Amino acid sequence: MITKEIIEREFQKIQQHICSELEAADGKGVFKTDEWTRSEGGGGKTKVLTNGSAIEKGGVNFSAVYGETPDNILNALKLSKADFYATGVSIVMHTTNPWIPIIHMNIRYFEMTNGTWWFGGGIDLTPHYVIKEDAIEFHQALKDVCDTFHDSFYSKFKEWADQYFFIKHRGESRGVGGIFFDRMGNDAPISKEKMFEFVCALGYLFPKVYTKLIIENKDKSFTEEERNWQKIRRGRYVEFNLVYDKGTKFGLDTNGRIESILMSLPPEANWTYDFQPLKDSKEEATINWLKARPNWLSL
Repeated sequence: MITKEIIEREFQKIQQHICSELEAADGKGVFKTDEWTRSEGGGGKTKVLTNGSAIEKGGVNFSAVYGETPDNILNALKLSKADFYATGVSIVMHTTNPWIPIIHMNIRYFEMTNGTWWFGGGIDLTPHYVIKEDAIEFHQALKDVCDTFHDSFYSKFKEWADQYFFIKHRGESRGVGGIFFDRMGNDAPISKEKMFEFVCALGYLFPKVYTKLIIENKDKSFTEEERNWQKIRRGRYVEFNLVYDKGTKFGLDTNGRIESILMSLPPEANWTYDFQPLKDSKEEATINWLKARPNWLSL
């Protein structure tokens, strides 16, 4: 039987594994651990790496919090009043080199004392410059894992990600997408035990796909113009996380630790008034990909 204690222990193992793999790929940076407690119940470990050889600022969060469910959460999720427990691992990586994408991953478990439970999570890739071949390889890796558990998962969760990771006020995707799912509970097409295996498989997939991108791109040269473009794209990332991101909202609504919640924000970002990329430039090509939101595995 899968219990919250088992899930919590495995999530902590995944956090440590990911940090070890990222440190090895970076070759210089070391994650520093910041343990914290939540006055209403629970706490977590925030692991942050800054000024590495490839990772400018990256965080791998683990949390396990519990207590009385705030009324705004109950109302937003249409839940009956009961205490809650939530645990998860969340990751965002911002790199120095603009040829290495931003990446985000989150796996989480939620339950209430009234028997309600579900898993959620996902992985998405946000390149500063969209490289078609990298996007296809990334999506194929996600599909391979999804297909191991249910043949509907990739198409369903890819579409969910396309809708979720969309910056409505910009009319463009945050990146090349990935997969996203939420509230996969008793009505999921696989058992609770299999859902747990699935989210863990995503956790262990993350360092495989991302360390490859780091190693392949960290020594590429880049110009000041490309670095400035990176900061503009980081600005879009900030806009999404502060306006639309559910994890950010949940953390704030449950009186989470603000430094851990906003760990996802980059160290530097730019907002250039009415920036327009040059015609036929690689910057324009990236914007065109983000507006098109293609089915990468059909290209």
